[in-house]
Amino acid sequence: MRFGAARTLDLRTSMPTAEQAVQRLDPWMRQKQVEKAGDVLVITGRGNGSPGGVAVVRVAVRKALTQLKRKRVVAEVQEHTPGSYVVTLERTAALFEAGKRTRDTEPAPRVAMAEVSGLDLHTVRMLRALAARALDALGAPRSERFMADEFRRQFSVLSAAIPADAPDREARLREIVAAALEAYDDAE
Repeated sequence: MRFGAARTLDLRTSMPTAEQAVQRLDPWMRQKQVEKAGDVLVITGRGNGSPGGVAVVRVAVRKALTQLKRKRVVAEVQEHTPGSYVVTLERTAALFEAGKRTRDTEPAPRVAMAEVSGLDLHTVRMLRALAARALDALGAPRSERFMADEFRRQFSVLSAAIPADAPDREARLREIVAAALEAYDDAE
């Protein structure tokens, strides 16, 4: 009752594979972070129905939550029951404060210029405003090079929060950019 359906991700009922569970977890957590959901509940199940009683989904989700913590999406993870976790999400602005770790083997997603050039002018203006705020927060100059790099970085970070098959991805992106801009306003 404490979380409700909007703040609960049930990975037990659909019985996904470990990979499917992680694929659902990442964008859902990023979405809830942008929505400022606070604490959320992730139900993995105990693994009792798994072959050999090994909770592969639970282990994969725990590992993914640890990675999301490094990426500043997750602030804290606590075991709620043997089949669920309570996850406290970071504030949205923390996404932009996360530095690149040298141990990260996965390269940062490259933004195709065709993807950016297909954006509505209003979305581009919002992303430019967000890039400017981020540079100001870092104390970096607003040169065109820095602005372009920060624009692409913001776009890649925020678009990762939207599932690839989501309807009207650009409208969703604008909502996330607006939330990020609001997070910078809240920090001031």
